[in-house]
Amino acid sequence: MLALHEVAPGVLVATSRVMQTTSTVVVEAGRALLIDPAWMPDELDALVASLRERGLTVAEGFATHAHHDHLLWHPEFGSVPRWASARTAELARLERDALVAALGAGFPAELVELMGRVDAGSPTFDVELVVHDGHAPGHTAVWLPELRVLVAGDMLSDVELPLPFWPDDVPAYERALDVLEPYARSARVVIPGHGNVGTDALARLEADRRYLADMRRVGESTDPRRANPGMAQEYERLRELLA
Repeated sequence: MLALHEVAPGVLVATSRVMQTTSTVVVEAGRALLIDPAWMPDELDALVASLRERGLTVAEGFATHAHHDHLLWHPEFGSVPRWASARTAELARLERDALVAALGAGFPAELVELMGRVDAGSPTFDVELVVHDGHAPGHTAVWLPELRVLVAGDMLSDVELPLPFWPDDVPAYERALDVLEPYARSARVVIPGHGNVGTDALARLEADRRYLADMRRVGESTDPRRANPGMAQEYERLRELLA
């Protein structure tokens, strides 16, 4: 079963076996906000079971960005509002065919149908949306001000290098780090879209800045995340992009 662990009062996180993708549940007054549920069909089934065991009912959903592994849903989460930034909602609609193809041939039809059905808007929970174009256009971090928890989406990972995906805009990624800095400075807990929950948000942000600066200046970096699965390819991709 995909186990949920409490990382702050009323904030639960489960981690997928695929790419260490995280699913975040924010609980307020018995209501649950489900952020980026992911990602294999059996894990989504297990997430349904875990929520049921805790007596939690999903009231709203939120997708941090328009990549296939962050737009998923399950019928038993319910037909509730599912929000995203305006650009994320637009891309989820315009690029639906490519996003569905990325799920792979065997993905259950009922999950395919629900993938990416998000609307532009904000959850009714006590959260602040921090929108930028770092990892993807309209990428959004979710800040929980009372708890000082930063749900960072695909930023500030301890296992992934900075990934300035389409449109491959490295300056936009660097600007996004500037946008996130005050939240990282204040955060007690950071939840990345891939990797481990931590208490070191600012250190992660500074590591990302250092990596990008080194790659710009000398075309190489000693960042230890290079050794993690899939990162050697991304490292070479960024070298080519900046060359």
